[in-house]
Amino acid sequence: MNRTAKIFAIVLLCAVMFNCKSEPSLQRYFVDNQETTDFISQDIPISMLELDEAKLTDEQKEAYKSVRRLNFIGFKADENNQETYNTKLQEVKDILRQEQYQDLMEFQDRGNKFVIKYVGDDDEADEVIVLGSSKEIGFGVVRLLGNDMQPEKMYALVEAMRHSGMDASQFKEMTDFFN
Repeated sequence: MNRTAKIFAIVLLCAVMFNCKSEPSLQRYFVDNQETTDFISQDIPISMLELDEAKLTDEQKEAYKSVRRLNFIGFKADENNQETYNTKLQEVKDILRQEQYQDLMEFQDRGNKFVIKYVGDDDEADEVIVLGSSKEIGFGVVRLLGNDMQPEKMYALVEAMRHSGMDASQFKEMTDFFN
């Protein structure tokens, strides 16, 4: 290999190395922790929710059709793993502080803290993230993945799911994990 080709190869390799983001991602977090004993994970296609579209408002239908699937990962806390709980929760919080995650809402309910963020712009999101945490129970992260989801309409979808009479047995593994 001639000298010019070697220099070009070295410059190209350096450019690739410096342009690769080394920041952790939420997707990588899910993959790295899904088989860990303190975690539970579940991937749910939106079609499994079996909502009766005839009972949905136009806004709810639009939100429902924009979601492809839900990813869930949860960490169950107990008195023996509080240090691990704090470390793993902090890892998620650090990821969600990255620039691509936009704030949507933050609130507390009965000692549980919820943070809702999205990836996209003010009009359309490709991912909505809900982080719920409690030192007594643990934490869970739900990723709603879809196309052109409108963040403000996701609340309407959640309300539709709450009042739909949906078969909660599909989430039994998740709820049992935290009990």
